[in-house]
Amino acid sequence: MQAVIYSNGNQECQRAKTLLEKLDFQILEYKLNQHFSERGFVEEFGEEAEYPQVNVGFRHIGSLKDTLHYCKENGLLE
Repeated sequence: MQAVIYSNGNQECQRAKTLLEKLDFQILEYKLNQHFSERGFVEEFGEEAEYPQVNVGFRHIGSLKDTLHYCKENGLLE
């Protein structure tokens, strides 16, 4: 399965990437100021959104906390 991470390079972004790599996701990482702007991020995810934002397949999951919850709900974490 594929995951997309919208990253600003912070520690939470690295944790999300590491988690998804260990779960054998194919990862596409979009980086702030390289692939998108802060304005684009806010327009896409809202002013309250924090980094990272994660999509799995075509579904927006959310932050690292939301991604952990998604993985637990779907039996990817024991």
